[in-house]
Amino acid sequence: LPLVLVGLKTIAARFVPEGSTAYEWFEFIGHPFTAILVACLVAIYGLAMRQGMPKDKVMEICGHALQPAGIILLVIGAGGVFKQVLVDSGVGPALGEALTGMGLPIAITCFVLAAAVRIIQGSATVACLTAVGLVMPVIEQLNFSGAQMAALSICIAGGSIVVSHVNDAGFWLFGKFTGATEAQTLKTWTMMETILGTVGAIVGMIAFQLLS
Repeated sequence: LPLVLVGLKTIAARFVPEGSTAYEWFEFIGHPFTAILVACLVAIYGLAMRQGMPKDKVMEICGHALQPAGIILLVIGAGGVFKQVLVDSGVGPALGEALTGMGLPIAITCFVLAAAVRIIQGSATVACLTAVGLVMPVIEQLNFSGAQMAALSICIAGGSIVVSHVNDAGFWLFGKFTGATEAQTLKTWTMMETILGTVGAIVGMIAFQLLS
């Protein structure tokens, strides 16, 4: 059902005039969130209530399904608030200026900066975007080649996934859906992410040096 609704939205975008009432309705029902919600409601009615399942049992099943997501949503929301505090307080630019002023090689600076933002606020995407925004003024003055820029991008990407801990949604997703405790998640998920990011960044640094 979600695929059908999303498919209708795609078809409508091609054949229905943009801005029309029909177009807006297809946009609404074809949005992924709406499509999944409709599918859940249809499943609750068709597979549970229509088969005679008591409402209390349906609510119990729904509550049990939502329970693992509760803490994840809470952490994501708290992380978003913390990120906005960092943005509004100017910590990001101050951190970038401090690191770029230390005289570190640009590849190491990219990695360390992305890793620092990642550890502070948890989001790999925000870490990448923040690091790029902070080092771009420096990089633009050095006239690096496209291959060198790609190597630096790998360094930033590596830094953006290291040390995944309690302010990262992925940390809780892994822990809740595997049944691991926080300590076990730190020993497995966090370690795996850190090794993956560090090795990737080292490869990027080596490639950058070879291309220089």
